[in-house]
Amino acid sequence: MRLPLAGKRALVTGGASGIGAAAARALSAGGAHVVIADMDELGAASLADELGGSSWAVDLLDADAVTDARLAGVMDGIDILVNNAGIQRVSPIQDFDPAEFRRILNLMLEVPFLLIRAALPGMYDAGFGRIINVSSVHGLRASPFKSAYVAAKHGLEGLSKVTALEGGEHGVTSNCVNPGYVRTPLVEKQIADQAAVHGIPEDEVLGRILLTESAIKRLVEPDEVGSLIAWLASPDAAMVTGASYTMDGGWSAR
Repeated sequence: MRLPLAGKRALVTGGASGIGAAAARALSAGGAHVVIADMDELGAASLADELGGSSWAVDLLDADAVTDARLAGVMDGIDILVNNAGIQRVSPIQDFDPAEFRRILNLMLEVPFLLIRAALPGMYDAGFGRIINVSSVHGLRASPFKSAYVAAKHGLEGLSKVTALEGGEHGVTSNCVNPGYVRTPLVEKQIADQAAVHGIPEDEVLGRILLTESAIKRLVEPDEVGSLIAWLASPDAAMVTGASYTMDGGWSAR
């Protein structure tokens, strides 16, 4: 039986671990050749070897790495773009380092714009494309002490919708996936910061802070998010565009 993504080429940013690695595995299982983009050169190469894909060792915050000339080569032939790379900082607004605020918006909003901009001409020529933006429940809801992350994810939601409107007539869809807290290194690193800013023990952060709004009291597993990303890339999702798919245990139902 023909795999749904056979012959397709996918690029996953932040693909060496967490949600990115789960997405890469799910896309590869569907038949796609996956390019793992990550600043962890060894991790990206190892996963690419496992999947029979390829890797792009890159620091997306390096302006030289995302110039038109560099991206033209990397994005050539990309049918599926998964904008997943992200970072987090937990701090009250009055203490938030402006340089860190700009850094987060750069990586999580400007870089997706640049990658989408570079990918669209080829997708338009092919009459097919899938842009999948890993947003968050924080793209739809806010939490205290995460001004940069929430701002970036809200911006990503808007960028995704504009891409959907422009790309529709060319066979290109654009959607967001919006998980709650996922069992990833990014979330695990937050626990100490959350404990400090809220003045509670680390072992109380999960129940009292991270999962307080969720009806289902557990972390989302990376493979669950990866499966949704793979479906959005598939022919079955051809009429799904401009959407935001929540996987938040009921958080955004409130």
